[in-house]
Amino acid sequence: MRAVLVVEDSPAQQKMIATILKKNGWQVIIAEDGFQALESIKDSSPDLIVLDIVMPKMNGYEVCRRIKTNPSTQNVPIVMCSSKGEEFDRYWGIKQGADAYISKPFEDIELIGTIQQLLRQ
Repeated sequence: MRAVLVVEDSPAQQKMIATILKKNGWQVIIAEDGFQALESIKDSSPDLIVLDIVMPKMNGYEVCRRIKTNPSTQNVPIVMCSSKGEEFDRYWGIKQGADAYISKPFEDIELIGTIQQLLRQ
């Protein structure tokens, strides 16, 4: 079973995303902030990361940069998933190394389709 790390500080969003992923057969690991995310990656080696941007302690852009500049994690696909839906936010997320960017609110099919596409590569 493939594992997806969900990095999200909102309990409601965590639960919603985790439910969607579990329904589609993925194991879900939760991290509530950037520091937890970096620790979880070391401990669990997820197949993909769903990453919020606005979080306490360390924002998603910084987390993404750290993951993508580390040779042991740089190939893990990252889907940024944020309420920051402006074109600049999307551009900046991709510039930091994100493989895809989804704006909240999103449809289940958009998240699932994006993850399936990235895991096929």
